[in-house]
Amino acid sequence: MTHRERFVRAMHFQPVDHLPDEEFGYWDDTLREWHKQGLPEWVTDNGIADRFFGFAPRTGAPIHMGLIPGFEWQVLEEDERHRIVQDGDGVVHMVNKDGSSSIPKYLKFPMETRGDWDEFKQRLDPTTPGRYPEDFAQHMQGLVDAQAPVGIGIGSLFGWLRNWMGFEHIAVACADDPAWVEDMVEHLCQFIIALIKPALEFSGVKFDYAAGWEDMCFNHGCIISPRMFERFLVPRYRRITDLLHEHGCDVVITDCDGNINDVVHLWLEGGVNCMFPVEVAAGSDPIKLRERFGRSILLAGGVNKRELAQGKRAIKRELKRLLPLVQDGGYIPHVDHRVPPDVSYQNYLYYLDCKRDLFGIPGPPPYEPPPPGEAAGAEP
Repeated sequence: MTHRERFVRAMHFQPVDHLPDEEFGYWDDTLREWHKQGLPEWVTDNGIADRFFGFAPRTGAPIHMGLIPGFEWQVLEEDERHRIVQDGDGVVHMVNKDGSSSIPKYLKFPMETRGDWDEFKQRLDPTTPGRYPEDFAQHMQGLVDAQAPVGIGIGSLFGWLRNWMGFEHIAVACADDPAWVEDMVEHLCQFIIALIKPALEFSGVKFDYAAGWEDMCFNHGCIISPRMFERFLVPRYRRITDLLHEHGCDVVITDCDGNINDVVHLWLEGGVNCMFPVEVAAGSDPIKLRERFGRSILLAGGVNKRELAQGKRAIKRELKRLLPLVQDGGYIPHVDHRVPPDVSYQNYLYYLDCKRDLFGIPGPPPYEPPPPGEAAGAEP
């Protein structure tokens, strides 16, 4: 069974030889800490780590959904410990100079008023050159007989706005100027549909899944009320997912951290049917979601990352907890966010061995590092 066949069957509650072997990834601090504990020094990012640990690959359509032109990344100020930078989205924030991870201190956002939006949305024109690479047709042709799951990105309707405006500005806008929020979300919906159509209509290519990103929930729930979610987002999700369904793509994933419980039914109403990464410590739980929604919901993630730091007994207990869900299907188990640095390298290796053994996933062949002088992250 190919990686692609395995993914498609698993996401449709059909028998498979074994589950797809996938993981979410790692914080930069985690990889640096693991280098001290035995991880090879050349494993420096998530792409290389995926190949080193032998996880199942995916592939997809190359579409640039970001801002064009992006803002110039620049250092505005710095002292001995910190830099104030403007990033490619135009957000000004403070970061640590030593490279250690932390939640940035946000200082200014590029879109805080209606006037800002009128200028900002010019960077969200689907017809701007650079949305598709010059070899787009060649790349798409290579997807026709792909052996890995083929996906298409569907961007974001609300998470992007939160990034560009900041939590306070988007929250106030939803309450004080809902017509403006609706205008922004509608623009993003039309932008996404225009960008994905050429890929969806490419002759011979079948998409196995679509993947969007929101991150609009915290540990006590969603940034906006279910009523606002239903007004602003559900009709636009439905237009996007209807288009996907017309082209045979019926697995639609949303990437949202935090406590998603109060809005899952609205994502399902909008045609978004796979929840990821199901962050357990925040209050989401894959078992409870399956009990609540049955086989109308697909799931990926749901292994409580905090248990990985507690040792072998806790790791095995957490995985055994998920065994009934694995047996039911429509679920790919992996850690419920990036692995934090308090998880030791040995605990993580044990977690992978235990997951593969308990769920019947064969271990990968040993990874051969690239010859000296070649890029460790290069695709074969």
